[in-house]
Amino acid sequence: MTQDERLNFLLHALLAERNEYKEIPVPYSLQEKRRLLRSLMNVRPPVPAREDFLQVQDTYLKERLAQRGVTKLDDLMPVRPGLYLWQGDITTLAVDAIVNAANSQMLGCFVPCHGCIDNAIHTYAGVQLRLECARLMAGQEEEPTGRAKITKAYNLPCRYVLHTVGPIICGAVTQADRELLASCYRTCLELAEASGLHSVAFCCISTGEFHFPNELAAKIAIQTVAEWQRQNPDKIKVIFNVFKDRDYEIYKRLLR
Repeated sequence: MTQDERLNFLLHALLAERNEYKEIPVPYSLQEKRRLLRSLMNVRPPVPAREDFLQVQDTYLKERLAQRGVTKLDDLMPVRPGLYLWQGDITTLAVDAIVNAANSQMLGCFVPCHGCIDNAIHTYAGVQLRLECARLMAGQEEEPTGRAKITKAYNLPCRYVLHTVGPIICGAVTQADRELLASCYRTCLELAEASGLHSVAFCCISTGEFHFPNELAAKIAIQTVAEWQRQNPDKIKVIFNVFKDRDYEIYKRLLR
């Protein structure tokens, strides 16, 4: 199969899963096909997929990753011993684990093509990730804020994904909000160490849809990680991953 044939196969397979999709045509342009595929994957419930679908999906996503490019930890320069700052797409970062800013349902973002990191991670990992998250959440309605769970990464270049739920800010930031955000970083590092991991890339937890002020969130992130690394020397290398220029400038200034 060519990459275009794989894309068409996946689209037809997903459209055939639900009766209400029967009238949706497969677009002609590559960009529109990719957008439809992402939308269908985003809204797909956590149910098993056929083996032939998974084989084609995995090959397709691996080829997409090769096209987008992979960044390895060895490609980065530390800003401090064991501490890195990198601006880029976290779904292309090859480290032991990346951190996903998840919602309390822990099943990924169901909004088609939404711009959040939760959506991107589930899109490029593949449909297996949502199914594993559903198994982890069986018998549990919500994941408490400040806690974390670990899953495999499937078609991402990292080995694992650490899913954590950050505080949602409505109004002024409280001391409890600060402590919960710090707990996200601390719990992820503790879980990574317990899982035998040696490198973790953190996104800017809670600063997007959850409205935690960017500068304050960065200060809490740096302080919490630095304190953990002092107490656990040479255990885990940490990458602060930022996507927006604004966050890069904030972290660059605070890490001087």
